[in-house]
Amino acid sequence: MKKKTKNFRMPKVPKWHKNANIYEVNLRQYTPEGTYQAFMEHLPRLKAMGVDILWFMPVNPISVKNRKGPLGSAYAVADYKESNPDLGSLDDFKNMMKAIHESGMYGIIDWVPNHTGWDNPWVTEHPEWFTQDEDGNVIDPIEPETGESWGWTDVADLNFDNKEMRAAMIDAMAFWVRECGVDGFRCDVAHQVPVDFWAEAARELYAIRPLFMLAEAEVPAIVNNGAFVVDYAWEFHHLLKEIARTLGVNRTAKELVKGNVVELTETKTEPKDASDIGEMIVKKRKQYKKGYQMNFTSNHDENAWSGSEMERFGDGHLTFAVLTATLEGMPLIYSGQESAMDKQLLFFEKDVIEWGTFEYSDFYRTLNTLKHRNQALWNGKHGGLIQGISTEKDKEVFAFMRQKDDDKVVVVLNLSTEIQRIHLEGDHYTGDYTDVFSNQVIALTQDMPMTLQPWEYLVFSNR
Repeated sequence: MKKKTKNFRMPKVPKWHKNANIYEVNLRQYTPEGTYQAFMEHLPRLKAMGVDILWFMPVNPISVKNRKGPLGSAYAVADYKESNPDLGSLDDFKNMMKAIHESGMYGIIDWVPNHTGWDNPWVTEHPEWFTQDEDGNVIDPIEPETGESWGWTDVADLNFDNKEMRAAMIDAMAFWVRECGVDGFRCDVAHQVPVDFWAEAARELYAIRPLFMLAEAEVPAIVNNGAFVVDYAWEFHHLLKEIARTLGVNRTAKELVKGNVVELTETKTEPKDASDIGEMIVKKRKQYKKGYQMNFTSNHDENAWSGSEMERFGDGHLTFAVLTATLEGMPLIYSGQESAMDKQLLFFEKDVIEWGTFEYSDFYRTLNTLKHRNQALWNGKHGGLIQGISTEKDKEVFAFMRQKDDDKVVVVLNLSTEIQRIHLEGDHYTGDYTDVFSNQVIALTQDMPMTLQPWEYLVFSNR
């Protein structure tokens, strides 16, 4: 008699995701030791900052063969069911997850399904699990349309036409859920993995227990089919960088430093301004029928290859951080942002974060706790939709309200280097609020006048 499986609708996610934020942990650079044990000392600080979900960059052993730099890339996985000994043992990882849960936070790990390191045992034991050239040689990842290498020569490309490989991959992911207590996965290069694999994997994983699944992709299909609850707002992020370039930073090319070898290219894009944000919001609402997106001003890729948020957003970096924290979707904080870290962290070698005085810790705590208590800012269907507020300066100023039931948040942002004198048009936003950064009570009135300093940000909450 065939065993019946439990039916459920995907995604099968935990309730705590609805008003959560996410924090990316670069373990290698987080402490001088770079270990699970050393990181645990930061848990009370992160909890006090209002952090909910800790996303750990890959914790698996790193391949030695063909590695780049002295330490290699964490995304060149040598063994899917082991811990990188530089970080600690599997038992150390489990102890860290226990401490995370006891502190009231959650932990997800970076999963690398698109490729493995060259000394992963799969390469020799199952070469048919990998993409091969016409001579039968396993190859590194290539651009599907051109057949040219991406330059990721430290990894071997997996072949998702092979059903045995798919099963082994899902089994390895299930190991970390069942045996190690992870609360979900951030899945690397998810856009290069077939959509049907994600549906297959998610159904198996969600059958174990509810999980938080984040895709490094901007592919509505793998959110709309329920495989993932959230993916990357890459298009939105690039729009925000263009706005910063147009209205403030005004860089046409970015020189990359400190050994990150990338060809310098001239950026030639159409100028963007604050008025383009509303169009992007409408576009994404049409594309995504389920779930939501993750908004950010930095992450490990952006920091390593494009520079710090100060370099990319100039003096407006905090203004754009407020925007990403109050848009529809989940906000991300990257390691070091709470300490005003203004440097690129090396990707293939040790480069410890200089923590200093945690200058922006209170800034992020204010935004995180606001999201926790005000339903208007909750994620996806749990929060309110953005309602634009027009001003006379819609190219320079972005103003909006979000409302869920009786909860309201009003946000006014000067996305320029100039003083802006405006009126908030209409009356749908009116009422008594508290400025969340100054704690001053203010009445927002119909057609209210305002004078905004360069890059000034205002966030008002009625709760």
